[in-house]
Amino acid sequence: MHLGNIIPLNGEKTLVSMIVDKKKTIIAIIIALLVLGNIAFAIGYFSEKAKIKEMQKELKSQQFNVKIINFSSLFIEKVLKAKGEVSFENRLKLENSVRDLDDPVILNLWEKFIQSDTQDQAQEAVKNLLEALVKKISY
Repeated sequence: MHLGNIIPLNGEKTLVSMIVDKKKTIIAIIIALLVLGNIAFAIGYFSEKAKIKEMQKELKSQQFNVKIINFSSLFIEKVLKAKGEVSFENRLKLENSVRDLDDPVILNLWEKFIQSDTQDQAQEAVKNLLEALVKKISY
């Protein structure tokens, strides 16, 4: 073995110090890659989290639309197309369906309808209720 590789001559690096420098460089590169990988995963995570939040918002809107449509269909079938008085069972279904909407505007208009004293008041309340239902549907 030549002593020049172990003992530095004229300011040269030794073989050992060169190996240590290469290991440090490799470790630094690995750490940098791991940090960059974590940053990429974090960006992906927060991006997907935002997408999920948006999808949940859209799902909630669609579920609300379904409830509005179901109530509207039930209302048309059991009230507007009724031949005679609406049965207690059907009134209960309607009441539960409108409360399931959990919308104070619709509930208020519903209550105005069921508390109508005259045919004209009832017709006006139905118009207002149906108009509000249609406006509540989001697309």
